[in-house]
Amino acid sequence: MPLSTDQQSEIDQARAGAQATLRPIAAALEEVLFQALPVLDHGFVRVVDYMGDDAAVVQAARVSYGRGTKKVSEDRGLINYLMRHRHTTPFEMCEIKYHVKLPIFVARQWIRHRTANVNEYSARYSILDNEFYVPKPEHLAAQSRLNRQGRDAVLGGKEAERVFDLLKQDAERVYEHYMEMLNEGEDGQPLDPGRSGLARELARMNLSLGFYTQWYWKTNLHNLMHFLSLRADAHAQYEIRAYAEVMVDTLRRWCPICHDAFMEYRLGGAHLSKTGLAAVKLMIAGEKVDQKSSGLNPREWRELMAALGLG
Repeated sequence: MPLSTDQQSEIDQARAGAQATLRPIAAALEEVLFQALPVLDHGFVRVVDYMGDDAAVVQAARVSYGRGTKKVSEDRGLINYLMRHRHTTPFEMCEIKYHVKLPIFVARQWIRHRTANVNEYSARYSILDNEFYVPKPEHLAAQSRLNRQGRDAVLGGKEAERVFDLLKQDAERVYEHYMEMLNEGEDGQPLDPGRSGLARELARMNLSLGFYTQWYWKTNLHNLMHFLSLRADAHAQYEIRAYAEVMVDTLRRWCPICHDAFMEYRLGGAHLSKTGLAAVKLMIAGEKVDQKSSGLNPREWRELMAALGLG
């Protein structure tokens, strides 16, 4: 299950203990604060704390002018300007902290984003749950022949059945061996009193990357949007994209104006190189442009055509 009994009890207590505050809050985000938003088969994302909102971004941007928050329409125009021209420091004034449960292989991708504070569940001190990720049939795909880090056609029939069997059998086997090496029951007592259990920090070695881990991940709004621009993109690996899409919705609830600007200029926009922009100008002028005459290499040309909807 996504949450343990103890975790759910802790969340229920936190939500029941609402307190008055003078700090600005995001009402839509408060609706899901502490709640575990499900991702994949056993994972979740939940917001556990945040600081700031759209107004904090505006306040930081206007401080040099000595002006306070004005109309919402003017705030929107300013935030759009900041996003469009890549002025990042005002967005750094807001922070958010997530509790995430995710497969280890997803965590290893995620940790490459170094602009965050992370504290991960430690299998040196605790025993990992017997929970491992198994893709849904529609996500069980062959290796792409064009992209070394991409997927191709979905597997089917006996081939898919064999892969599912291997995934489940391997995970069940290594967890059985993990528990055998630990020799430790739920009550902390030896399962076999006649032998010692292997240290937890060593017994964890044989667990596969499909098992779930958990961490707290805190970052500012600017770095969150950078993370989402890469991981919520259609080209990102499905499993991490599933987490990013849930987090995009928490961004919408937290800072709706920043969210709209992000969707307009970052996630929904396109960045052109100097050569790519020159090629587009020639097309607009009615000139015939192909890959060779554009000055772009084949991959850049394909990306430009895809961005323009011509590929």
